[in-house]
Amino acid sequence: MSKRTGLFSVKGMLAVLGVLFSMVVSAQGQASKQVVDKIIGVVGDRIILNSDVQNELNDAPRRGETLPPNANCIIMEQIMLSKILALQAERDSIPLTDEEVEAQLDMKIRYYIQQFGSQAELEAVAGKTVYQLKDDQRPMIKEQMLAEAMKKKVVNGIHITPTEVKTFFERVPTDSLPFLESELEVGQISILPPASKDVEDYIYNEMLGYKKQIESGATTFEALAKRVSEDPGSRERGGLYEVNRSDKSTWDPVFLSTAFRLKAGEISLPVKSNRFGFFLIQQVSRRGDNAKIKMILRIPPVTDNELKDARLKLDSVRAEIEAKKISFKDAAYKYSDDENVKNYGPYVLNRDGSTYVNIDALDKDMVNTIKDMKVGDLSKPVSFTNEQGKKGVRLVYLKSRSEPHRLNLNDDYAKIADMALNQKKNEELDKWLQKKIPTFYILVDKDAAGGCPSLLKYQTTESRGF
Repeated sequence: MSKRTGLFSVKGMLAVLGVLFSMVVSAQGQASKQVVDKIIGVVGDRIILNSDVQNELNDAPRRGETLPPNANCIIMEQIMLSKILALQAERDSIPLTDEEVEAQLDMKIRYYIQQFGSQAELEAVAGKTVYQLKDDQRPMIKEQMLAEAMKKKVVNGIHITPTEVKTFFERVPTDSLPFLESELEVGQISILPPASKDVEDYIYNEMLGYKKQIESGATTFEALAKRVSEDPGSRERGGLYEVNRSDKSTWDPVFLSTAFRLKAGEISLPVKSNRFGFFLIQQVSRRGDNAKIKMILRIPPVTDNELKDARLKLDSVRAEIEAKKISFKDAAYKYSDDENVKNYGPYVLNRDGSTYVNIDALDKDMVNTIKDMKVGDLSKPVSFTNEQGKKGVRLVYLKSRSEPHRLNLNDDYAKIADMALNQKKNEELDKWLQKKIPTFYILVDKDAAGGCPSLLKYQTTESRGF
């Protein structure tokens, strides 16, 4: 095998691999030691820990996935393949911006929040803030995105014919054909009307009063946050957050600039955010581009008058769509207040990025809206409350809905074609992989390789495990 790592000599690499990444656990004076983590693989200059595999094994059931008997082998191979692809992407200088990585991180965090019900619940379960979760996930997300970009480059130009689709389907045993649940494609155009100026002025003056109370010592920032803040993610922590100066996808620029302009202990004037509401911010500490802050959020309530105006506007938008003067998608880009539309489009997305979702992926208001709709229907303007607690009005479009059924060519040709195409792409990827493996220094833990025959292809006579 070639030893072109560019970073480690073979001798140095083997020395590194002789050391376990481990923690020694001692309980109640017992002398026993337990290794809870170790290196089980290396690709180039990147290591694979046992915990990387175990974390995936633990997370899969939470995602509703059923694990096969050899799940650890499949996950280990996926991780190794991802690292090879990512390293090759770096060799080929495939472009990937920090903004693209942050956008993907935001989508993943939003999915987690949706699954757990709220940001506060997610942080409670994880034992970390969303910013700490992002910091933990960022290197992995970047690697995955590079790997995906490299994979697309490898399989670019691979196509499938109708004959190949039919042949692929006929090779699947009838008793192995999956039973598919109902799936939907649902889009929305939402308007979040601002509160009246009188209401905003009232909230602003109330928050000025909070600032005076804290600075006079009549109360504390934490106590007020727990009592009046409308941010569920920080209220029980007394408004505490950790923020990064570059996290502009989560926070408004005016919020970040204010938070980083403050001195430790200083409290801002009320700050207006069109996306959220009014903030009162206190800086706790700052280190470079990271800061600990406390904040109180107040959302100026909108009245029936503002919601009525939003309904009238969406009535006009609906009329344009019905008259075919504009498509639903173009109308969403033009009129929707949802910032996710410009990045991900107007449709609710599955965790794999597809627009086909089960009904449990929809919020309760949307489920209630579509229950009597037919495919192709566009709802009248309906009220809803978003994840930040802001009231708005939206149009809901039911693009498609499938009934539960056994996979078949008539109803599921597109899905089967995708499956056949993916198989063809995987075969092409496997050919590419066999050519590339010798160009990387790869080591696999002998115990892991011994239990996983699929990992043997990653080892040569010079790389038989450790």
